[in-house]
Amino acid sequence: MVIKSAELETVCGVTSKLPDNNGIEIAFAGKSNVGKSSLINGLLNRKALARTSSQPGKTQTINFYRINQEFYFVDLPGYGYAKVSASEREKWGKMIERYLHTSVNLRLVFLLIDIRHEPSANDKLMYDWIVGNGFTPVIIATKLDKIKRSQIQKNLKIIRTKLGMDKTDKIFPYSALSKQGRDEILDYIETVIHATEE
Repeated sequence: MVIKSAELETVCGVTSKLPDNNGIEIAFAGKSNVGKSSLINGLLNRKALARTSSQPGKTQTINFYRINQEFYFVDLPGYGYAKVSASEREKWGKMIERYLHTSVNLRLVFLLIDIRHEPSANDKLMYDWIVGNGFTPVIIATKLDKIKRSQIQKNLKIIRTKLGMDKTDKIFPYSALSKQGRDEILDYIETVIHATEE
């Protein structure tokens, strides 16, 4: 897949009405510091379209990026950041839940997990939540460049086991530094879009 254009089209806060988009939506969920903005920028070949922050938990909105004038990347608020108040966390949770429940165009949910660590309780909760909403999450194991090559398969197996993934469920290791995994993820997105259009 070639990314020809990408723009931030809609930003939804806690009380905003979700946009009535006319293109397929692909959502990205993950912990606050898992590298979601870096992944989106990497996939789109942009330096700073999705804002990265030195303060995890900064994305408090659902951001809709229109890609190639035909489909959307949807950046969901990061979860599990301790410095955010419980009431704030609850608001974000409701926001994500509302989106998962009500979007008619959502076809694919990527869940980002840091490959260096086993999934946290929040990761498992989010995984089960996405499954509960009728989707099979596709895992992107970020921070690939931070571990030795010899550790990759072992760490991927831990992620699979802890989340209770099916053998056939997809998992893509990704490095924001080297962009390893980028082409595979974009190819997979393309197959999902084409399957929906047929």
